[in-house]
Amino acid sequence: MRIGELATRVGLSRDALRFYEQVGILTSARRPNGYRDYPPEAVPWLEYVRTAQTLGFTLAEIAEHGEQLIEAPDQVEALSVLFADKIRIIDTRMAELTVLRAELTARAGTECPVRPAPRSG
Repeated sequence: MRIGELATRVGLSRDALRFYEQVGILTSARRPNGYRDYPPEAVPWLEYVRTAQTLGFTLAEIAEHGEQLIEAPDQVEALSVLFADKIRIIDTRMAELTVLRAELTARAGTECPVRPAPRSG
């Protein structure tokens, strides 16, 4: 299918589809007239991509793991491993943000909140 039809079917702009192709998320064949030709499998794949983005996966992560997931003998297990990894990343980031929040709270209202915190000891 051509880019306009795919864009309409998945609710993305043509520019977004071109970008996805540029970063390796999507592939197309070129017709003799130079138009992109996308396979029917592009529709469910792009729906997966959008869902993965909603779940916090970056395009780089999706591109990195996409082919691996497609070829996995057990896609549910492969996705579960990716989700567990993402949860660990989120937990680590949440802990870092908690420390950052405490630091900001301690500095709020001080004489110079951007000065290094006094060292104890």
